[in-house]
Formats: sequence, C-alpha cells, structure tokens
Amino acid sequence: MTAFKTLRPSTLSREQFIATFGDIYEHSPWVAQQAFDQGPLSDEIETLHERLSEVLLHADQAAQLALINAHPDLAGKAAIQGELTAASTSEQAGAGIHLCTPAEFARFTELNEAYKARFRFPFIMAVKGSDRHQILAAFEQRIQHSAEVEFACALAEINKIALFRLHAL
Repeated sequence: MTAFKTLRPSTLSREQFIATFGDIYEHSPWVAQQAFDQGPLSDEIETLHERLSEVLLHADQAAQLALINAHPDLAGKAAIQGELTAASTSEQAGAGIHLCTPAEFARFTELNEAYKARFRFPFIMAVKGSDRHQILAAFEQRIQHSAEVEFACALAEINKIALFRLHAL
C-alpha cells in the first residue's frame, strides 16, 4: 500500500476532501462526496481508490453515463483548443497526442465520431504509458465491442485514470 506523501485524507473535512478529490473523476465531485459520506477514510492511495471505484461501479447507469460523457475526446477539439482540464492535458500530452501528424489527428477525429455514433459516449482510455499509435490501435479494436462490453470497459478505464490521478497527488 502506498500512502499519500503530503496529505492525509483521514484528517480532511468533507469540504476539504471534496475540494481535493472532487476532480479525480472528471467533473464529477459526487464520487468524492459519496466516498466521504461512507465513513472513515484511509490515507492509503489504493484503499481510497477502491472506495472511490466502488462508488462509481455502484452508481446508477445514468450517473455513470454522465461521468463517461464528462470526459473529453482524445485528440479532440477541446485538446486542440486548449480547453481540457489540467489533468487531461497532462495525460494526453504524456501519450504524445499533441505530436500527432495531420493524418493521425484526422484518424482520431474519424474514430471519435464513429465511436460516439455507435455507443453514444466518448472513447475512454487511461493513456498513461501508451503512445498515440497504441491508442489508435486500441480505438480500432474497441470500436468492434458490443455496447455493454464497451460501457464496462469505459468504467474500468475511468477507474484506471482515477488511480493515476491519485498517485499524482
């Protein structure tokens, strides 16, 4: 288990906890709110992540879908126009998405549009440790999934993103 280096969730008030962890799940502070409301918190990253993950996985499908839809497209308009959250900007830059050739940006755009037309939500991938070529390959593979499989995959990827973000704290 890994403890946070500079903060102790167990000592935070509800307001402090939500302010600190409210954007671990993209624009969805309700995850942090519900995790806090479940009782005493751990100062271990993995234990806190497990609680946050369970909140997401036990939420109703409408709340889950809203959280999925809060995520930006990979290499999408928001990224190009500099409108991503700081965490999303860092994650996409770390994967080299900002280095895409015009043809690669065009392929991302094409896949983003096809994916959203098929599933009605954006493609979600925890891109840390991946490069743009691996992301495009995953995109092309996952677009073949059923809606149920891809919805579950999106939630799993969101939980991976949350763990990366917790470790970054």
